[in-house]
Amino acid sequence: MEFWLSDNNNAARLQLPVNPAEFTISKGNQNQTVNINAVGEINIIGKPGLASISLASFFPAHNYYFCQYQGFPSPYDCVQLIDSWKQSGKPIRLMITDADINMAMVIETFEYGEKAGSGDVNFALALKEFRFIEIAALTPAVPAGPPGRVAAARPANQEMPREYTVKPGDSLWMIAKRLTGNGSNYTAIAQKNGIKNPDLIYPGQKLVIG
Repeated sequence: MEFWLSDNNNAARLQLPVNPAEFTISKGNQNQTVNINAVGEINIIGKPGLASISLASFFPAHNYYFCQYQGFPSPYDCVQLIDSWKQSGKPIRLMITDADINMAMVIETFEYGEKAGSGDVNFALALKEFRFIEIAALTPAVPAGPPGRVAAARPANQEMPREYTVKPGDSLWMIAKRLTGNGSNYTAIAQKNGIKNPDLIYPGQKLVIG
């Protein structure tokens, strides 16, 4: 098994001379717990969160028999390289062979230091997944209203209804999620309709939404 770090364009690479004794990748979801009147607590499954991993080992000052290869950089050359990546503000890539791990990461923390007078430099590296995203182009503005004024175009299927009649089993959070795409907007709906307790709504009640 080999542990490789490289910059995003692979211009500089570093194979760890001494493998970490262990590694653990943490992955989670952005789930949300919501309390619904008629049901109680429910768990809404969210999108995957960012993976994180911590690596701890040392940069050797000597050619120990257990090193992964010979001719590795000096300990502080390794430190300088990783620190330059951290200061660059750009992601790096982590590859762990035999574990099918090849991920863009950002350096969250980098700690290092010496002990025992060997010249070896111990380090701990905390990494978090980096996701490359593409920003969609804004919808061009279209004329609306009096001359000289424009308003952003909005797809018809995204129009927000102006009113809504509460149905059995509804909660303000569910209504906000369904009609606005964001359940946390339930507070704005409650304020707009003078509802002091968002948990107290009833079937047939008419709500102003937009």
